[in-house]
Order: sequence, then structure tokens, then C-alpha cells
Amino acid sequence: MKVVLEEDAKQDLRESFHFYEENETGAGWYFLEKIQEEIRSLGQIGGIHRKRHGFHFYASRRFPHGVFYQVEHDTVKIAAILDSRRHPSLLQDILRTR
Repeated sequence: MKVVLEEDAKQDLRESFHFYEENETGAGWYFLEKIQEEIRSLGQIGGIHRKRHGFHFYASRRFPHGVFYQVEHDTVKIAAILDSRRHPSLLQDILRTR
């Protein structure tokens, strides 16, 4: 399957990159490298994850982030990449707009 990042998901990645990079130089780049590997894997395993807030939810293995996505035909559409430590109601509010 093809994997597509929606604009909001790209913004989520930028925000997380800056968060990690501000805390430690190079950590933002490490985050992007590893999370992109996991995102690419959704091209093969997309759709097997349970749903949360109306989206399939993939939990990152290396970071406290979740990837929220939909599968449409032969495409995995990533709507959000959010820090899973946020309060569930805040996550739900964010996802309602996506």
C-alpha cells in the first residue's frame, strides 16, 4: 500500500522534531529517522491495528507517539502523529478536526 501523510500529520512531525531537538541536539533528527521507518512499515501492515477515536492506532516502538491513520483502497492516510502522553480528551479533540 501507498503511505500518505496529511498536512496536519506533517505539522505534527515538525512540532515533535523541534521538541526533541530543543532538548538535545540531534535528537530531533533521530526522532524523524526512526518514526519515518515506522511510518513506512504501515505500507505493509496498515489496517491491522485497533481503532481509537475513529482511526487505526499504531504505537511507536521508540517514542511515546501514536500514529492515527485510515486505510482507503490501497492507501494508508496518516491523519496525526501525536504524543500519546497527552490527556485522552485532548487527543480526541485534536482528532475530531482531522
